Amino acid sequence: MRPLVHPSIEDVTVEAILHALSDPVRVAIYAQLAASSGATICSNFLQVSDRRIPKSTLSQHFRGLREAGLVRSERHGVEMRNVSRCKEIEGRFPGLIAAILNAHSVQAAGRAAAARRRPAARRTKAL
Repeated sequence: MRPLVHPSIEDVTVEAILHALSDPVRVAIYAQLAASSGATICSNFLQVSDRRIPKSTLSQHFRGLREAGLVRSERHGVEMRNVSRCKEIEGRFPGLIAAILNAHSVQAAGRAAAARRRPAARRTKAL
């Protein structure tokens, strides 16, 4: 097996972070990782934002997060355990991760509210 690549915190860039978190699935995964208190295995993310994510796609998402310096991953048997590097990134770019995760939370709440309104609108048209 190839070794996992984790950039040093000095090599992490704002551009890499923003690029990695520009994907809606990756930002949802990262938000869950950032909120967890310990290591989380990849298979916990087979369902993200009401989407079923294939294992191969999930591996690519975690690779993108890892190469951007957002997570640290370790192999434990057949499992891959992931931990957010929020504290390290906060030291390098104060407030960046909190701002991104807050914006994601606001956006997710807006999407959920819109999804709740849509079925009600369809029912009234049918009547």
